[in-house]
Amino acid sequence: MGLPFRTGKSGRGISIMGPPMAKATTEPTTVLEKVDRCGDLPHRPRVLLGKMGLDGHDRGVKLIARAMRDSGIHVIYSGLWQTPRSLAIAARDEDVDCIAASMMSNSHNVLVPKLIEECRNVGRPDMTINIGGIIPQEDVQGMLDGGVNAVFHTGTTMQDIVDSVRAATGPYDNLSSDDNSANLARTLSQLVTGQDVASAPRKRPARVIGLTGSPGAGKSTLVAAMANEMHRAGEKVAVVAFDPMSPITSGALLGDRLRVDFNEVDQDCFYRSFAIVGEDYAHLPEIIEILGGAGWDRVIVETVGAGQSDVAIREHVDMTAVVVVPGMGDSVQMDKAGILEIADVFVLNKADHAGEAKLARELLDISTGRPICETIATKGQGIEDLVKALFPTG
Repeated sequence: MGLPFRTGKSGRGISIMGPPMAKATTEPTTVLEKVDRCGDLPHRPRVLLGKMGLDGHDRGVKLIARAMRDSGIHVIYSGLWQTPRSLAIAARDEDVDCIAASMMSNSHNVLVPKLIEECRNVGRPDMTINIGGIIPQEDVQGMLDGGVNAVFHTGTTMQDIVDSVRAATGPYDNLSSDDNSANLARTLSQLVTGQDVASAPRKRPARVIGLTGSPGAGKSTLVAAMANEMHRAGEKVAVVAFDPMSPITSGALLGDRLRVDFNEVDQDCFYRSFAIVGEDYAHLPEIIEILGGAGWDRVIVETVGAGQSDVAIREHVDMTAVVVVPGMGDSVQMDKAGILEIADVFVLNKADHAGEAKLARELLDISTGRPICETIATKGQGIEDLVKALFPTG
């Protein structure tokens, strides 16, 4: 077991409580009371959680993510097996206040310097980087000297982790960066926190697609598959992804981007996550125009998991794709007013599941000539045709 303290740039050990006692499997996965601990900060803290290298375990990072969410933090989880470059791109585009990265297999002396280098390469040499894991004490000072903000050892408390995020959160000042994506990301942050961004270039993108549907329909996986397909075709796409904000703490888990393989698409996809309450798309028109002004001509807006009456997205996009899956309901549900009415394209995802043929027949009954694209997003099937339907050329 690692040391029960955190080491910061001062080089001093900061005393914390010892390692937590073993928990029963029936206990909650967060060890902090659900209360807003960040409402006094200049903005909601944004943290990127990343697992670099061959670390294939994510239960611990999910526990940390929930504790942060339950403290009022907006947490972006990038998934397992990330490279230093994919984390740097995510941190830049999401404009996070800090990266919280962990790794195993004694790879910290290789991966951490590369992460610092990649943050510099993508225009964010100022990024705060905190490292966790089983880090030998003799390696800590070298990491701090190389640019790491703090190293967290086994036994660190959740409260101490939340405090480190608070310490990293400052005003959204203009960046001293010549990277277009870094400045775009900061402009979006300033916009949604009410700052003046009147000087930002604006242009309506050539094509804006709204992707909506019920929770669990596979919207994020579809977006990821489309981003990969467009990358292979030499095209670029910007994604705006909305997730729900906690009505209790104003925290959020923004996990949609983890479906995209940024180790593959690299910078051909600009992906930005936002937390909202309900269908609060107040900033979306400006977000879209600022993306267009930055040169992104193709934009996908992924909504929060939608119910039957959640139809506001259609007011902001050129075309609405509604994702449905087998088992969503009987034919009576198909005839009800609401979300199915706003579809310009139906996406029958998970077409390998039982009930696909029945759903396809019911969609044909109500589609009135609107296209129906059958997909299996997890396998990439039907994605090329879907992209052509949503982003026609010529």
